Amino acid sequence: MNSMYEILMGLPLFKGVSRYKISEVVGMTKFHFLKYLEGETVVTAGDPCTHIIFIISGKLRVTIANSNSRFKVSQTLEAPNVLAPEFLFGRAPFYPCTAVALEPVSILQISKTDYTKILNSDEIFLFNFLNILSRNAQKAVDGILAITTGSLEERIAFWIISLTQPGGTDISLTCRQRDLYSLFGVQRTSFISTLDSLKERGIIEYDTNEIRINSRQSLLEILNTSAE
Repeated sequence: MNSMYEILMGLPLFKGVSRYKISEVVGMTKFHFLKYLEGETVVTAGDPCTHIIFIISGKLRVTIANSNSRFKVSQTLEAPNVLAPEFLFGRAPFYPCTAVALEPVSILQISKTDYTKILNSDEIFLFNFLNILSRNAQKAVDGILAITTGSLEERIAFWIISLTQPGGTDISLTCRQRDLYSLFGVQRTSFISTLDSLKERGIIEYDTNEIRINSRQSLLEILNTSAE
């Protein structure tokens, strides 16, 4: 069994912190360790984001959907990872996703109040958190530019990147093709041609109801290239 120090040092928002500082945090913070069995729901979309949630073992299937569930983006997050950290603060601190255990999962929860104390205790904690927020904000700017002036490839890339996390794997976009090409405002032939191009390069696989992402990094590179 990993020590508390090893568990915390493996988490993305605790990297670079000294053992001494971790010991201080352990002494002043209430940690809640929870276990979920395969198929159990960890959070449901719309739940208040009152705690920051770290995955310390196992895998979660995380899904974001629109109100009628006709459009869904799913990803797998595995330990060590953090679930939707950018929704802990702000005007709408509610989880945007539903997360279900794919296998037995161990979770570390820290209340918003206690996590705020951690952020104020050492600038490394704060910089780690700010880097995540900044990365997501910059991603949104690239995506907005892609939507307004970019190619269809760039617009598809933005949808996937904006609705998934850097550590996400087994990503899929579930929606009827006719709904997607209507959403993007293009003809079916242009839409299929773009999907075929992405498939030929090994970035995606697709059928009439689902696009499966083989390489999230390749989609990110499409956005980064267009931004340059």
